[in-house]
Amino acid sequence: MINMFTDSFKDFYSKFKASLADGTFAKLTFAKTIGNTELKNIYIRPIIDEDILKLELKFRFQKEELFEIYTIEKAFDRLLPFINNPFLSVILFTTEFDLTYKLNKKRIVNLSDQHPTFGNANEVLLEYLSNQK
Repeated sequence: MINMFTDSFKDFYSKFKASLADGTFAKLTFAKTIGNTELKNIYIRPIIDEDILKLELKFRFQKEELFEIYTIEKAFDRLLPFINNPFLSVILFTTEFDLTYKLNKKRIVNLSDQHPTFGNANEVLLEYLSNQK
């Protein structure tokens, strides 16, 4: 099934990947669910696995947490189905800006940026980037 949000989320995800590449990434969070769902949030953070930068996806349910590890490219396919089912917003936190991917009631995508919440980038990412030089 083709997801109607693929293109808009791909644009958002490219900004996420850019923040990983330039060392400004702080946090990525799927939030604001539709109704009272079992899955409450998805938190994405970089990890180093066998000297490769990968992503740990933490699925926070009402009664448990599950962790999955993906390459940066494969994580996109894992996360895309959660747009609009059940999440209406995804927030990218960087040291330069916070970018919100939000669906309104008519399921129209709105991207908005704000001043950064975090002053420091993710420590694992910074360690990885410093070891690549």
